[in-house]
Amino acid sequence: MKTKYLTTTESPAGPLHLAVTETGVLTDVSFGCVTPPAEFEAGIQRRGFDTTWDPAPAQPVLAQLAEYSAGTRTDFDIPLEMTGSEWERAVWSALGTIPFGETRSYGQIASQLGDPTKARAVGWANAANPIPVIVPCHRVIGAAGNLTGFGGGIEAKIQLLIHEGAMLPGFA
Repeated sequence: MKTKYLTTTESPAGPLHLAVTETGVLTDVSFGCVTPPAEFEAGIQRRGFDTTWDPAPAQPVLAQLAEYSAGTRTDFDIPLEMTGSEWERAVWSALGTIPFGETRSYGQIASQLGDPTKARAVGWANAANPIPVIVPCHRVIGAAGNLTGFGGGIEAKIQLLIHEGAMLPGFA
């Protein structure tokens, strides 16, 4: 059985739990404000992995997240392993094209992927993103500019958008 190495780090949206492979490939990110460490670990184990809390394999990921939190990094160069349908992977790839400090609507992402009628399907794929923050699902908003649901909670989304300069403090 393969092992996932787990650790927790701080971000502008609060604590993040991370899971990486022994070679440092990031596979999962979860918001600590929503998912307690034991629940995060249990979820990884239910998928058939052994787990151990050891930050060593995650050092490159932790370094880049620290730079992001400090405001010195605007994009990530981290090896990722994301399991999902072909549609989900296409949406997640499109999320990666949203520049730091900008937002896009679900409809804009659907149009980018060739079918403007699939805004709702973009939303479902966005919600299934296993690597939030790094794959910036927080940069997707409603067509009217409203802040829609977010796996880390709306407050976490607000904090990330403020951190990136896509939203002014007190706007929401």
